[in-house]
Amino acid sequence: MEKSKRTAWLRPALLAGLSVVLMSFPLAARGQQSSSNQPPAISAQPIESATPQAASSPGVAKASYLTPIHGIQGMLAETIDGRVLAVQGADEPFNPASSIKLATALAALQTFGPDYRYMSTVWTNGTLDQLTGTLNGDLIVSGRDPSFHYEHAVMLARELNLLGIRTINGNLIVAPTFTLNFDWSARRSGLQLYDVLDSSRRPATATKAWIEERNDAGDAASLRVTPSVTINGSLQVGPAPTEASLLFTHRSSRLVDILKVLLCYSNNFMAERIGDTLGGPEAVRRLLIGRLKLKPEEIRLASLSGLGVNRVTPRAMMTIFRALRLELARNKLSPSDIMPVAGIDPGTLEDRYTSPEQRGSIIAKTGTLISTDHGASSLVGQMKTKTDMIVLFVIFNQRGNVARFRANQDQIVTAIQYTLGGPAPFSYRPGILAMRLADTENDPAKGKNEYEPENK
Repeated sequence: MEKSKRTAWLRPALLAGLSVVLMSFPLAARGQQSSSNQPPAISAQPIESATPQAASSPGVAKASYLTPIHGIQGMLAETIDGRVLAVQGADEPFNPASSIKLATALAALQTFGPDYRYMSTVWTNGTLDQLTGTLNGDLIVSGRDPSFHYEHAVMLARELNLLGIRTINGNLIVAPTFTLNFDWSARRSGLQLYDVLDSSRRPATATKAWIEERNDAGDAASLRVTPSVTINGSLQVGPAPTEASLLFTHRSSRLVDILKVLLCYSNNFMAERIGDTLGGPEAVRRLLIGRLKLKPEEIRLASLSGLGVNRVTPRAMMTIFRALRLELARNKLSPSDIMPVAGIDPGTLEDRYTSPEQRGSIIAKTGTLISTDHGASSLVGQMKTKTDMIVLFVIFNQRGNVARFRANQDQIVTAIQYTLGGPAPFSYRPGILAMRLADTENDPAKGKNEYEPENK
């Protein structure tokens, strides 16, 4: 868009978010009467143009004015049937930050399906001495599972033990695509695997993850013995030798369960690795443009995790979210099956909307970039009200303080809910996540910019 048309949105000015005027008779200003079975509309205006007098104007049931903040904002809130309740800068491009992971999830579900599982294969070029439990040859591990974590590495040791293998008189070879614990380096991942396989070298965090995961699975039998494989050789990174034979295949959790972890914790590594299997950012962009009929200028993707400079309009993001809801429904799933439920699920929304009234009434994906675009924050999802209405919403902020942006987003969501009768919880029974990542402060990925930044 030409610079002259973007001036009002690019300035880090007093466009403090939104001043929300809640109208019970949205058509009264034009001399028309609102239908009694329609929800009240919400007129969104820049803070400079909103006036306190609006609160006493005819037809206005309630007015809520948000605390002014520095920055720019775009938003769109709609009913399920497409009625616009609030709009501001809906066709202007913003940095969606990690909420772009919803597009990544949509592309993955459409391409692979919710029951898809990533495969990690274990090979050898040697022979097994059943008497001593010694594999005379190399152990080769390949795969590109984005969710491969400590507990899965211990599971490999258990599977090797079940085959009678306890010692390897050879090397551990990992494929260049192999990763463990969200580490892009195959060598570092391989070194971790080398240690985790051997119980005498296994980190306490890996043992803890294994025990918790087995307990969650109700597999007490596996905990009666300690899986362990000793490797006498060294670590190598490379392809499997042509003469290698397959020992077994390890399957990941279902894609839908991996996406739940990805979106709850906003794990950047997992998003990028899933994106790689889809062909990368440009391939996903073309898919979205083609299938959702988006205009090319509405979406530009530099990453599929939200890191860096991406651009999406609120209206395009609404289209993406609606398509995600439809894809989930087609597979007899709902947004809560892959997205965090505020105040209930661990991760980015664990400490937001925690009041007894709002807990469980918002399902959304957050986005946070502390410095990119001088600070960017987003919230995309759906809310439920006591009038049994579901409102879909997209809120984008940038060029300001992300903590204040989040507070402003919470005010907007709260204002909409209470205008429509107050919040009501979605029907949701939290399950056990496929990966136990609750202790993110101590997780090695925390220092690798793999999780969404904390509220600063």
